Amino acid sequence: MISIPNLNIRAIALFIFFPLFLFGQEPQGYYDEAEGKSGEELRTALYDIIKGHTSVSYASLWEHFYDTDRKSNGYVWDMYSDIPGGQPAYDYEFFQDQCGSYSGEGSCYNREHSFPKSWFGNQSPMSTDMFHLYPVDGYTNGRRSNYPYGESDGTIWVSTNGSRLGYSTYPGYTGKVFEPIDEYKGDFARTYFYMITRYKNKVSGWSSPMLSGSGFTEWALDLLLEWNAQDPVSEKEINRNNAIYNIQNNRNPFIDRPEFVIEIWGDPVSVPEFDKPSVTVRYTGYSVTIDAPSGDYESLVIFNTMGQVVGEYNIQNKSAEINRELNNGIYIARLKKGTNVLAVKFIVSH
Repeated sequence: MISIPNLNIRAIALFIFFPLFLFGQEPQGYYDEAEGKSGEELRTALYDIIKGHTSVSYASLWEHFYDTDRKSNGYVWDMYSDIPGGQPAYDYEFFQDQCGSYSGEGSCYNREHSFPKSWFGNQSPMSTDMFHLYPVDGYTNGRRSNYPYGESDGTIWVSTNGSRLGYSTYPGYTGKVFEPIDEYKGDFARTYFYMITRYKNKVSGWSSPMLSGSGFTEWALDLLLEWNAQDPVSEKEINRNNAIYNIQNNRNPFIDRPEFVIEIWGDPVSVPEFDKPSVTVRYTGYSVTIDAPSGDYESLVIFNTMGQVVGEYNIQNKSAEINRELNNGIYIARLKKGTNVLAVKFIVSH
């Protein structure tokens, strides 16, 4: 180891379009049986496509990680210590820095079940499915334990790259959670979408604060949808997806076709049971006006059709000064009042 310092009451569909040059990596016809489907029908079709993968041994993961998780500089791509665009506190060399024992961060790297194995009883083939196994710092892996992912207050521990262990600050859950850095939240969200699709026939028998029946709890789904939208598919994920396909002979559909997430589970913004009356959002000049019969909202977040945040603003007297001109197109306004959220689609046409 080298140490170096469908528009409905509950949700408004957010149609996400991605640059075509990033995708289309799957073999021709791979998703033909999923075309034209949505919701649970689509999830079932994807399950039928990706089930029955070639299972590898736990011991072989050390070797496979060299092909799936190697940085351009040759070091291990550890998402719990990496600082994108910067220099992490430590780097690991493949094979020679495998755990072993550890005494703190920077000791060695381990085989992390990002979807904790205790949730599925450490059974096969989940226990060695590479789509949720990542090489990460052993000590950080130990601190994460089997806590769910979430948004954390960081009161228990913070890693050298800013990953946080603490109590949940996300509505709907108050227990301990582990929060990776923003740059990798989408990676882990799409990992989780893969897991409950690949093992659709098994999930109801698993136990986790993030799972309910054959899918996610409401808070976990909302969280993962937000992470998926805010951190789009990266080149790293595309390359890893292709590498694992060469090993396991199956793919993560939510990397190849990010729109599948929306077509199955909906948009990244949930609408609560309160405040169902019609709400109108109007854009004029450099301001946004909100016509909400049920009362005032406190804050506004505007998303574009790629799920990216255009801006975050305070609302006063049903108006928000955004101090910028929006290009023609469709946008989503997320209005917030306390812990309640409402999503409204609006169109800009000059």
